[in-house]
Amino acid sequence: MTLTAAAQAALDLAKVAAQAADEKKAEHTVVLAVGDLLQVTDYFVITSAGNRRLVKAVVDAVEEAVRELLGRSPLRTEGAAEQQWVLLDYGDVVVHVFAEEIRMYYEIERLYRDVPKVAWAD
Repeated sequence: MTLTAAAQAALDLAKVAAQAADEKKAEHTVVLAVGDLLQVTDYFVITSAGNRRLVKAVVDAVEEAVRELLGRSPLRTEGAAEQQWVLLDYGDVVVHVFAEEIRMYYEIERLYRDVPKVAWAD
């Protein structure tokens, strides 16, 4: 299957975000192809960290990697002050960085269990 340039760019961003999170020791990182279901974004990257300080480090690493490798910055960011559930909205990709206990509470993957998971690790 050949992707359009826009679809490939979204997939590349999702993978870069997931890899950056993983390099900062984020846990349970998944990339979900939610485009067919939501139609407002193509991918969710969902990851978690053990504490607020690590949430911030993961968010910073994702922003830096995406900016350096792809030249993009989030259109908006939510939750940065609380550092419990930070959302980085790139339009075609939404990155969710959770504190582990908040992720367990909301169980966001359960809501999207029927969408395809994307392999992101090399």
